[in-house]
Amino acid sequence: MIKLYGHELSGNSYKVQLFLSVLGIEYQYVRVDLMKGEHKQPEFLAINPFGQVPTLVDDELVIQDAQAILTYLARRYGDENWLPTDAESLSRIMRWLSTTTGEVRQGPENARLYYLFGVTNINIERATTKAHQILKLLNDHLEKHTWLEFEHPTIADIAVFPYVALAPDGKIPLEGYPEVVAWINRVKTLPGFVSMAGIS
Repeated sequence: MIKLYGHELSGNSYKVQLFLSVLGIEYQYVRVDLMKGEHKQPEFLAINPFGQVPTLVDDELVIQDAQAILTYLARRYGDENWLPTDAESLSRIMRWLSTTTGEVRQGPENARLYYLFGVTNINIERATTKAHQILKLLNDHLEKHTWLEFEHPTIADIAVFPYVALAPDGKIPLEGYPEVVAWINRVKTLPGFVSMAGIS
């Protein structure tokens, strides 16, 4: 049985939950109380020395980091559509996974941390500017694409989706980005889709 260690307000935990549900994989959810610092306690650090959620345990195998987990699940339990393995397709998917940990994190994710969780060491003006930059890039890209890459969803869509859909938590309105909103709604139609707080 797969175990997923996560927290219900973590967009990174959620993207793994979403993909597990879309793939129809049964798993045990283990809540790590971030507010009480459980992710920094020895018991959890023995599983993930980085002290971060999500962490996935599949039998004896421990996978850390949301994007790494999506990659593992796609190759282990998904089909070629979720993560194609030819060089060009793989590079295009990896570009979006990098965007998730770069521009999306620096923008909408950090804005959400600032407003929803009161993380005060974030430059909110910079995060807001970055958020609008990546949303405009996404909106322009999605004017010509149904999904982020190819004519079907991939783990790129699963990876980018949460913190973009949660942008209003960081006081980043989505109304000015109609193609992004349409893409968010397409993701919501995936069989097995599950939501989280902040995603209507």
